[in-house]
Amino acid sequence: MAHSRPLTGTCIAITRPAGTGAAWAHRVRALGGMPLLLPGSSLRAAADARAARAALREALACDAVIFTSPAAVAFARRLGAPRSRAVVLAPGVGTQAALRRAGFCNALAPTREDSEGLLTLPILHNVRGWRIGMVGAAGGRGLLDRELVARGARVIHARVYERAPARLDRRHADALRRNARKPLYVQLSSTDALANITAKLPGDALRALLRGTAIASSARLVAAARKAGFARVLRARSAHAGAMLATITADAGSGRC
Repeated sequence: MAHSRPLTGTCIAITRPAGTGAAWAHRVRALGGMPLLLPGSSLRAAADARAARAALREALACDAVIFTSPAAVAFARRLGAPRSRAVVLAPGVGTQAALRRAGFCNALAPTREDSEGLLTLPILHNVRGWRIGMVGAAGGRGLLDRELVARGARVIHARVYERAPARLDRRHADALRRNARKPLYVQLSSTDALANITAKLPGDALRALLRGTAIASSARLVAAARKAGFARVLRARSAHAGAMLATITADAGSGRC
């Protein structure tokens, strides 16, 4: 029974955007762990739906179109069933799965699930003269934009949703305080989310968080977690739930937590 519930006695802080952590929480409970929802951001539809719909149509008419996240797919679908003859790309398997559910059965995703991985796809190696649509939200590192433009492409943005800092209240802080003695793992897949959380938690709750083990989905997040004050940081293979939970399960099983 212990093998089927390897996270018994542990807490997993889920920093996914508000309203998107339910599937994560279900998987954590199934493994015997206690999920703590600690959203680092909230997502909302673009303020000007008409402008967003027009930008989406233009992006979908490009030579290739990149949906930057599962949320990008979901909010694009709210603007109407997206259709395109373009090469459709995703940064990882989560977005790829969302695209397939939306009807893009041939959506491509890299093995390395981030912008750097996308840029290694052969289809993006020779894009001089191409128009490439980017469906997502404002913000981010801008790496895709810079590199695609350097390769001779023109990038067309369709900002179909907006990110804002999530509201963290006393319930979130109290959950960290109550479980301060239990082994804690903190799922991290966004530097912005990490910054929002560390800025909003009161001191004692923040200290409880930083005593946990950060599970980071990229080298960039490993560095950000260490800078934020986590003494212990582990690197997951990707931001996908399965990859992160596999990292947590392996570490919990080793007894090092």
